[in-house]
Amino acid sequence: MQSENNQAERKTLDDRNRMTELERLRHSCAHVMATAILRLWPDAQFASGPPVENGFYYDVELSHRISPEDFPKIEEEMKKEIKANHPFEKRVVDRSQALQDANSGRLGALSERPVPSRYKLGNLADIPEGEPISYYQNGDFIDLCAGPHVMRTGNIGAFKLTSVASAYYKGDEKNPQLQRIYGTAFKNKTELDAYFKMIEEAKRRDHRKIGAEMGLYVIDPEYVGPGLPLWLPKGGAIVEELEKLAKETEFAAGYVRVKSPHLAREKMYLTSGHIPLYQESMFPALELKESQDAQSAERYYLRAMNCPHHHRIFAAEPRSYRDLPLRLAEYGTCYRYEQSGELFGLMRVRCLNMNDAHIYCTAEQFAQEFNAVNDMYLKYFKIFGIEKYVMRFSTHDPAKLGQKFVNEPELWLKTEDMVRDVLKNSNINYIEVPNEAAFYGPKIDVQVWSVIGREFTLATNQVDFAVPAKFGLVYRDRDNVEKTPLCIHRAPLGTHERFIGFLIEHYAGNFPLWLAPEQVRVLTIGEDAALMKYAEDLVRELRGHMVRAQGDYDSDKINGKVQRAEQAKVHTMLVVGPRDMQANAVSIRVHGKGSQGTRPRDEAVADILAAVKERRHS
Repeated sequence: MQSENNQAERKTLDDRNRMTELERLRHSCAHVMATAILRLWPDAQFASGPPVENGFYYDVELSHRISPEDFPKIEEEMKKEIKANHPFEKRVVDRSQALQDANSGRLGALSERPVPSRYKLGNLADIPEGEPISYYQNGDFIDLCAGPHVMRTGNIGAFKLTSVASAYYKGDEKNPQLQRIYGTAFKNKTELDAYFKMIEEAKRRDHRKIGAEMGLYVIDPEYVGPGLPLWLPKGGAIVEELEKLAKETEFAAGYVRVKSPHLAREKMYLTSGHIPLYQESMFPALELKESQDAQSAERYYLRAMNCPHHHRIFAAEPRSYRDLPLRLAEYGTCYRYEQSGELFGLMRVRCLNMNDAHIYCTAEQFAQEFNAVNDMYLKYFKIFGIEKYVMRFSTHDPAKLGQKFVNEPELWLKTEDMVRDVLKNSNINYIEVPNEAAFYGPKIDVQVWSVIGREFTLATNQVDFAVPAKFGLVYRDRDNVEKTPLCIHRAPLGTHERFIGFLIEHYAGNFPLWLAPEQVRVLTIGEDAALMKYAEDLVRELRGHMVRAQGDYDSDKINGKVQRAEQAKVHTMLVVGPRDMQANAVSIRVHGKGSQGTRPRDEAVADILAAVKERRHS
């Protein structure tokens, strides 16, 4: 049984009011699943059962170890509850009543039981004083729940249980370990079938599987460490192409490039606020004495973010309003201590190479700069064939100022209004999500969908109104008055790790020519010395133009050479035999598309160079 330590964060009442129709359906399906499990195993003790990204789960303590073999009988009981079409009835109670019902074993149960509903007692303690306490009942099942739900169990469409894992109560390893039963639900069977078709295709496109088959990267947990990818030459070629794209785009947009070290003194992160607000995601401190006479050791940290270093670069020279906007760009390496259970291929790693930049600007320049960043995202979406996306605009929670967010209420409201206005005026597709901002300002998380409909968080765009002041960053305005700049943090291509993981799955490893690790392979038919020279000259010509080309001059039959190239996902194969040589031509094959006919050599080379330069889709 797989172990999972993550726990869905308790939703606020505002969060619940914003739940979509599909989330309500899935939440209701979790209650129906609990009802079914209790009919089969009446001693089950339930904890929490929220909707999640692709379905729902319910954590349960049960002496019987549930396995996928149990799913059909659980689903059969669920169908009975759905057919009964029981209403989901809400009842508001006071805390004393809730405590009484939990102690009598009635909550998360079909009737009173001789043992208390101990996990419901724990959940009850998490409900803040003054917040309404409510139950939802379907048939005999009563649960401590703030909702919302569909009207009746019969409103639940198509569903399926998917997996079982273990999880600590409230995500804390000091608490009991429970069984987590996952499922998903949709409005109808057509949508359910489409979802599982997408899941099967996603397995085929899994970046870990394709990355290994293509020799793009490796993770060596024994010598290097978990979550620390090593880019192999073919993966390194993709990295270089992405950096080239970013540098060209940023240069054209007026960015200047900087370089900074991978670590800094503790003072840097105390000033920025990463310590203590972000410290749990940082690697432990490195301690060293600067000299033999030093009384105490200096503490250094591997950086989890690039922004503090860029702030110090801004501070290195006097700045005037004439210098703004100042756009500092760097593919910076960051280190984040992800828990071992959260590491996942390239998607969750401990070493990240980020397409980072920080734009220092005046309040008057903000809208134009922020909009230009959004335009850069749209340009990249077009290059990579990303057709579906949404910007998640994350704001602060006033109740958590000074805890999760810097305590600057007026600046929060001002900058959130500024971001909101830019998004509205730009007609960009966005949704607003409270309580998910960065600790120093509002942010936008860019959600994209791959060609098979799988959702990814690709990049982040953040506004920082607080940290520049902490570092004493100033510029002199037209009246020679010192002012603090706003800072826009942006990373349109995210990190190499996450973005390449997305691209592997998006393209299923069949990269367009400009991005393909091996762009061209020249295949010979025959072993004539003149033919070999013709093929070698062709490879040399392509490589002279920085095309990743190589030759396959073995004596194997051409079908075997083509098969090898196809398996390696080489984008373009140039087949040359005696007739091609005599005509100064090449026969062209494209991976997955077969023969594209014969063309004069110069035309073929020119088209390859143009396709690479233009970054064509195919």
